[in-house]
Amino acid sequence: MSVLDTYSLAGRTALVTGATRGLGRAFARAIAEAGADVVVHGRDAALADEVRAEIEALGRKAYVVLGDLTDRAAVVDVVDRAISSAGRIDVLVNNAGACIHRPALDIPDAEWDFVIDTNLTALWHMSQEVGRHMVQRRSGSIVNVGSISGMIVNRPQMQPAYNASKAAVHQLTKSLAAEWAPSGVRVNAVAPGYIKTDMSPVDEPQYRRHWIEDSAQQRYATPDEVSPSVVFLASDAASFMSGTILVVDGGYTLF
Repeated sequence: MSVLDTYSLAGRTALVTGATRGLGRAFARAIAEAGADVVVHGRDAALADEVRAEIEALGRKAYVVLGDLTDRAAVVDVVDRAISSAGRIDVLVNNAGACIHRPALDIPDAEWDFVIDTNLTALWHMSQEVGRHMVQRRSGSIVNVGSISGMIVNRPQMQPAYNASKAAVHQLTKSLAAEWAPSGVRVNAVAPGYIKTDMSPVDEPQYRRHWIEDSAQQRYATPDEVSPSVVFLASDAASFMSGTILVVDGGYTLF
């Protein structure tokens, strides 16, 4: 096997959560380009069908499973339908997430719960249900989407719920990696910096001073610049990596 062959995902099936827009959509497309069939998860049927068409245009199989991952029963249903449709899950990309900018003293309980449930609890439930499938098969790769917000405190906006959720994702990644490594299941995370998506208004002037100028590369990235790292972690190129938090931030956290 050549070094480039180790990056191939041919013959595998990946489930990508939150795959209908932003980072998730780019991850689903990149994984398909690397050779895998893709189970597209989202909550918007029309957008999910668009992503399915994009993947099928690449010559790969695509399946759509819709569901609210903040509900445990819905998670079980999503995983069951994914396995029923695709036969198995070799790769799980836990991408679905939410962020709300608000100072700590102004955050209502409902808002805190929404961010934690979406970013952490849903990821935990997905990891547990898909992990059970992978551990039984003694094979699999999970890639969680963390953030530099799990390592630093963002400014000028305050977002304590998001920061706490992503720090927890990083530690959960390490915990699952340690526990499931003997069963042939790898668990890693990618920690993006400021990426231009619907959820992150990186090109708004009020954020330039802290988000762009404080970065070593002094720019933001596009989702396509993060996708190769997800493919890498999912693939055999990262076969000796588990519990790693791979930072993709243009050097933002160097300072």
